[in-house]
Amino acid sequence: MQMRPLVLRRASLIKRILTTHRHYSTRFGYAHSRCLVFSRFGQPEKVLKLHSYSIPPPYDDIINVRFIASPINPADINQIEGVYPEKPEFTLGLGTGDKSAVPGNEGLVEIVSCGSKVNPSIRPGQWAIMSGPNFGTWRTYAQAKESNLIMIPDKEGISPVQAATVSVNPSTAYRMLKDFAGLEPGEYFVQNAANSGVGRSAIQIGRLWGLKSINIVRDRPDIDKLKEELISLGGTEVITETEAKDKRHMAKITGGQPVKLALNCVGGESATNLARILGYNGHLVTYGAMSKLPFSVPASALIFKNIHCHGFWISAWSKENDAAKSQMIRDILGWIRDGEFKDIPYETTKWSEDTRLETLMEPVKRGISEYSGRKGIFMMEDD
Repeated sequence: MQMRPLVLRRASLIKRILTTHRHYSTRFGYAHSRCLVFSRFGQPEKVLKLHSYSIPPPYDDIINVRFIASPINPADINQIEGVYPEKPEFTLGLGTGDKSAVPGNEGLVEIVSCGSKVNPSIRPGQWAIMSGPNFGTWRTYAQAKESNLIMIPDKEGISPVQAATVSVNPSTAYRMLKDFAGLEPGEYFVQNAANSGVGRSAIQIGRLWGLKSINIVRDRPDIDKLKEELISLGGTEVITETEAKDKRHMAKITGGQPVKLALNCVGGESATNLARILGYNGHLVTYGAMSKLPFSVPASALIFKNIHCHGFWISAWSKENDAAKSQMIRDILGWIRDGEFKDIPYETTKWSEDTRLETLMEPVKRGISEYSGRKGIFMMEDD
């Protein structure tokens, strides 16, 4: 007769733990996670919902993590729309009525607690980033395995934004400059969309490796200000799309030295012009299509200059190069720590327990615009 009230009180306590609207997570407690979810592909403003669910304590090889910062990339938007090659896993594990997925491929987490079989070198308080795509980073808490994470052993001198954004834009630039054309110090590469996240990263990595860069941007009223900004990052030359079409102007820039590598993020006429700029045996690498237009390579460039055309996708590369990716991340974070690598333009949206769906959707809507100019980043507050 005395046990029934005790059982009821215990059940009531468990219910409060599971449903409380606090961020609470220890080895002995539950974490309350808030996340954006979608159960079907479509326009983000039509399919995204704000959802809450509870995460149990970790066990065996499970790691509980708290998200600190989660960027909003164009690929994330495309994935929600269903037009991106990488498709997320739709699951009932989030506690939603329909099978759902959490968007977001890039993010910085803090280790909260670990199961008994997790490598003892991984401890609460450490930082980590996602090792690959499709984890679902637009949320406040999650459970992961060691294979999902790349640990950041030393976070000294690195901001959350810098760590959260290291695995897509800087990494894409790093690989394209390193893996194609065999560039040596003093040699040229050319790129369009030079003021994009990848473009700014390529300028800075090129400078660190002793490369010369020709950086093409769209014609705009504030072009002088933008040119000055990109040159300050280490760009050798910054020119407009119109200037890039002038063969005499290009010859004057290079002094007749061949351009061996071109990085294309735009497509259309801009990409075709890159092929014309390349020298003999040059390599044209396409990693984006901001104009959403196809491009043609002149027959003369293929026949008489033996131009090589490639595509590059950092997600596919990452799946096959775990060790090389970890070393690359260490290199980039080292440059950041030494003050050799500057942040991309960004704007943050604070995500707390009280943040409403409408607030979270604002940067997502801005991210739909390919030319928004600043990367949106969710910054989670640990209430």
